[in-house]
Amino acid sequence: MAAGGQQRGIAIPFTIALAGIGVFSTMDAVMKELALSLGAYNSLLWRTAAGALLGGAVFLLRRMRWPGRAALRMHLIRGGVSTVMAVLFFWGLARVPMAQAIALAFIAPIVALYLAALWLGEKITRRAILASLLGLAGVVVILFGQARAELGPEALKGSAAILVSATLYAANIILMRAQARVAGPVEVAFFMSAIMSLCFLVAAPFLAAVPPLAAWPAIVAAALLAFASLMLLAWAYARAEAQHLAPTEYSGFVWAAFYGWIVFSEPVRPFTLGGAALIVFACLIAARTRLPADHAEGAI
Repeated sequence: MAAGGQQRGIAIPFTIALAGIGVFSTMDAVMKELALSLGAYNSLLWRTAAGALLGGAVFLLRRMRWPGRAALRMHLIRGGVSTVMAVLFFWGLARVPMAQAIALAFIAPIVALYLAALWLGEKITRRAILASLLGLAGVVVILFGQARAELGPEALKGSAAILVSATLYAANIILMRAQARVAGPVEVAFFMSAIMSLCFLVAAPFLAAVPPLAAWPAIVAAALLAFASLMLLAWAYARAEAQHLAPTEYSGFVWAAFYGWIVFSEPVRPFTLGGAALIVFACLIAARTRLPADHAEGAI
């Protein structure tokens, strides 16, 4: 496309980002089951280790080059942030319903919009702000409904952990955009898994336990899902600004409510459905945003 002021829609990267969130949400459901049986640390240790082996195999088979200094720096920063973020999130997820956990995590895209302006110099459009406010309104509706349920002190601790994790995830969204500018999807997925695995290995002498044989299919499935979601999101964030893709995070609630109901028998309340409707509407508004062609192009 010529650079003479023409615009290209973000429909494709937005759709890919939605798919990435869907895959990631499926992984969350698998990881919640693992966290309940193995604990948050061991479920993450073995999932990231399996993901690192998978990513390493792909990296070597494609004979990809070792990343340069700038890319490696981004991998290390995001890998470190993601390690702390993941432990807090999955520890909390084991203690609260999936829908509530994802609802609490929705503060991340709101914070990310403004971090994108601060760190990446992105201009915040009115449409992006409206989409985020609608998504936030949906979260408020959900939390109002959840507040009426008696969940106990463990759920309160879990909610606090998820809120801290969500704040870190806001920074992670921006790092994902910056990382996608200097590395391809396969490289991002491999180094994220490898660096997180190395971080978890530091505590292995004190916390690691070999999972039972019956847990390994779920561990491998979680690793495959995590690797696929990382690749999808890296591809999307290389082609669209964070402010346009951040609202796709809200779609994760729909998946969380579905898996919570089907897998963990967690009821979906009317307030939850009303909030979800606002969230989906916010995603539709964000999907209509357009951006310059140079953001829509780039090598995998």
